[in-house]
Amino acid sequence: MSEQRITLVEAVNQALHYSMTHDDNVVVLGEDVGTNGGVFRATVDLKEKFGLKRVMDTPLAETLIAGISIGMASQGLKPVAEIQFMGFIFAAYEQMISHAARMRNRTRGRLTCPMVMRAPFGGGIHAPEHHSESTEALLAHIPGLKVVMPSSPRRAYGLLLAAINDPDPVIFLEPKRIYRAVKQPVPDDGKELPIGTCFTLKQGDDITLVTWGACVKETLEAWQQLKQEGINAEVIDVATIKPLDMDTILASVSRTGRCVIIHEAARSFGVGAEIAAEVSSQAFLSLEAPVRRLTGYDITMPYYRMEHHYLLSSKDIVQAAKETLEYQ
Repeated sequence: MSEQRITLVEAVNQALHYSMTHDDNVVVLGEDVGTNGGVFRATVDLKEKFGLKRVMDTPLAETLIAGISIGMASQGLKPVAEIQFMGFIFAAYEQMISHAARMRNRTRGRLTCPMVMRAPFGGGIHAPEHHSESTEALLAHIPGLKVVMPSSPRRAYGLLLAAINDPDPVIFLEPKRIYRAVKQPVPDDGKELPIGTCFTLKQGDDITLVTWGACVKETLEAWQQLKQEGINAEVIDVATIKPLDMDTILASVSRTGRCVIIHEAARSFGVGAEIAAEVSSQAFLSLEAPVRRLTGYDITMPYYRMEHHYLLSSKDIVQAAKETLEYQ
């Protein structure tokens, strides 16, 4: 059992190696996942270890990747399909929404669809168009799909193992901006982390900061700055946006009385709006200030020269937290 310090993308690779070693039904497919090891090297060395029957390079056809995966999953395999960038996932929606998400309901439980669709998401890498999307809210709206978004190597490893073993389809979105931002010791012990559970990263009594994906990095930086000024913030990593663990969020806000929700995706109709609505409804009597959302803009992610104007900074989060704390 190894426990070396690895990055988030290496943790994804480690989880794939573990699952494929211990379960012959796990297969990997996608564009350039075999010979090239994936565009971000998340699948490196898998083809050499497990062979062409279990690691398959596909044509540039996301509809095909999704459709084949659904067929495999319905017949006993556990496919892990890679979509190179989240901006390319739209072609797969028809298959995922019309078939993968409905398999259990359509067959009245006779068949399930134990597949994982992985996709790097978000901006911050100076990418061209269609390479920086954060459209998780579209997927979270669909009954039958689970949507998971890890923000650290440990959570990427444990949540991917759980996603692969889940009997229903899981969309596994990986924040590529922090693929290599931090290293952690990640035991290769096969231990899963629960899907549908928030993770409380920092405890505090003054204000609750709710976030997920790459924004966890800036939120933790903001937590450190706030702490230096005597403000004790609680930081919650949502990790799974479908199903959404509102119990953890509500328990925190009921104690702190204040809440700021931080996400990179566009503001309107986003996951942050859902959380804000639930907090306002179920923790109304505990609130000492309006729920604040700090989000991306309702525009297409700008090209690399302008994307820093779109992305949130720790300074933005600190300012939003202070304004919420100052509300009378």
